[in-house]
Amino acid sequence: MTSASTPAAAATARRLSPRTLAIWIVVLSLLGIAGVIVTLAIGGRPDPAALRAVAPQLDGPWRFHPGDDPRWAEARLDDSQWETLDLSAPAGSIDGDVGLPNYLGGWMEHGHPGYQGYAWYRRMVTVPAGDKAWDILGPTAVDDGYELYWNGKLLGGSGRLGDAPRMVGTRPLIYALPAGAAGSTGVLAIRVFMQPSPDFASNGGGIHVAPALAPQPQSHELHRVQWWRSIAGYIVELIEPLAMFALIALALATRSRSSHPRFIGFVCIALVLSAMNRLDNAIVSWTDLMSLPTYAWLSKVIWTPLSLAAWTLAWNRWNERPLRIVDGAALVLAVVGVAAGALHLVALTRPYRLAFLALQLVVFVRVIGQGPLRAMATITMALLLISQFTGELRAIGVPEIWFPFGIGVTLVQYIYAIAIPLLALLIVRTLDSKSAR
Repeated sequence: MTSASTPAAAATARRLSPRTLAIWIVVLSLLGIAGVIVTLAIGGRPDPAALRAVAPQLDGPWRFHPGDDPRWAEARLDDSQWETLDLSAPAGSIDGDVGLPNYLGGWMEHGHPGYQGYAWYRRMVTVPAGDKAWDILGPTAVDDGYELYWNGKLLGGSGRLGDAPRMVGTRPLIYALPAGAAGSTGVLAIRVFMQPSPDFASNGGGIHVAPALAPQPQSHELHRVQWWRSIAGYIVELIEPLAMFALIALALATRSRSSHPRFIGFVCIALVLSAMNRLDNAIVSWTDLMSLPTYAWLSKVIWTPLSLAAWTLAWNRWNERPLRIVDGAALVLAVVGVAAGALHLVALTRPYRLAFLALQLVVFVRVIGQGPLRAMATITMALLLISQFTGELRAIGVPEIWFPFGIGVTLVQYIYAIAIPLLALLIVRTLDSKSAR
């Protein structure tokens, strides 16, 4: 959505005129937005009816038991005294994030409020007769990790369970049933672990989208459909951070020619922190590189409080004379935010964020009346201000997510799609501003 993402491009940016840079920013921004729209349209399509006809979801009643015992994977286990939990989702239901279909509330919504830890799901599955090989497509939404067993044999899972669990984001996974499974009836058992956390949802816990039974090659076709949906769900979290890094390259390449070099310096710091915060969403959703606790820790302890401080310090330097009291308060609040996240001091989270909001509003008032670029600067800062406090807006009833093409796009993502190129244009305009002096 912006320009110049390599050293060679940065060198080119130093030679280009402000007008040419502005044209490139607009062109690349439009191309980036078009690419995102195409990806959303592809990923948001419903599952093909022909695939679903031969790949039914294993919803309906399952046997369910909180706790953990490796023997519960065995096919001969008597589970008649276990409770029944229905994994049939309400018609048309989707999750509130990506837009995954057939989504239902977890075990907390089905008789186990507040429970976190291990639990097991079991059911009998009849595999149709014939000469086809069959696969299980794993649940695409689980709190937080699982292992999947067929007749007591581990087929695979998401994350690592056991004495030292490591939870990762759930992504589409496929498991081959043993050769000769066609025409037989077996026991499918799923061991689930929910990572203990004070920030659990009231409908959390366990499986949210039931697994599916599918013959090959249709199972792999459906698996690709699921992956397209997952890619579409987080593509913006890849494209916008890349645009931020491109903007950093542009800013550093042109900083010496700018009338606001100190502003640009702190903007680069703020963009790095904001980009990493967004990029982690894609990393944890598509790969096993980052555990869920690490993801949460980085967001709460590092990226969020430090990016709030960096944006405050940056905009304080839009003015020729930054307010020292604003700098000092921003640094103190950053320390408070880091401590609140590291020590799980939930009671401090809202106050320190509201204090940052008040601080940025003070700076915003000064930006409104500062210099020949105040109109563009005011609009840009207003957008970035909103992007940092969407949680507070949600608390007063402002929607935080919409579903164009059936895929969730957050208010933050919409705002960044406008604010990143606008900030790039503002930086380019500071080159004209210096020339005019």
